[in-house]
This record gives sequence, C-alpha cells and structure tokens, in this order.
Amino acid sequence: MSEIRVEQRIAAPPSTVYRYLTESDKWVLWQSQAAELDARPGGIFLIEMENGMRARGQFTELIEARRVEFTWGWIDRPEIPPGSTKVVIDLIEEEGGTLVVLTHRDLPEDEVPSHREGWSLHLPRLAKALDQDEPSDSSPL
Repeated sequence: MSEIRVEQRIAAPPSTVYRYLTESDKWVLWQSQAAELDARPGGIFLIEMENGMRARGQFTELIEARRVEFTWGWIDRPEIPPGSTKVVIDLIEEEGGTLVVLTHRDLPEDEVPSHREGWSLHLPRLAKALDQDEPSDSSPL
C-alpha cells in the first residue's frame, strides 16, 4: 500500500478552510456535485463526483481549524471499497492564509497516479472556491 501527499496554499484562515472540509454545502463548491457530511467521529462521509462516481467513508478525527481525517473508498469500484483508505487533511496557519497538506494513505500502488491527479486537480479548486465565496478581509483605507 502507498500514500500520496498534495499541498495547496490558500489565502483564507484555517477556520474558514475547515468549513469547506466539513460542511456539505461548502464541499460541493470545490469537489463534488453532491455531498452528505456528518462531521463528527464516526459520522458519514459520502460524496458524488461530477462523473457519477461515489466515495464513502466516515470521519475518524476532527480538530477544529487544524485537522480533518476520514476513511475513503469508492462505492462503484471494488478494488478500493468504501472506508478502505484514509485521508488526512492538516491545516497549517501561515501568514496570509493556510497551508493545506492532504495525505491519502493505504492506496493500492496502481491507484496512486489517478488519486494524485484527482487531489492535485481539486485542491486548487478549493482555493478558488474560497476566494470566490468568502468576502475579502481587506478594506480600503
């Protein structure tokens, strides 16, 4: 089994980024067409991608504005069944925003390229969604 790591800098505070990782209506703004998220340990993680693929797992650890952890797998792909891999998203506060560090663990070796490509596509969409959806903190002097 292998893991991937993808990073993205986002011009928003960790508390704001955290909401986009734990609230269904915010998740759909950057990765899926539908989401059912019950962000508590043991709560459901269920999303439907734009291509109809469905990922399912459960939240395993949540630390407000610092970490979101959940299991992951595809309902439609028996080679990675629901809950068989783990996604850990750390939010590291930086001047001017947040460094998002996503680690996806326990992937079969032949699934690494497609999952790296997927997360590398979607994390910039997260940054863009936050930029478009959240009001700017700056105001004219």
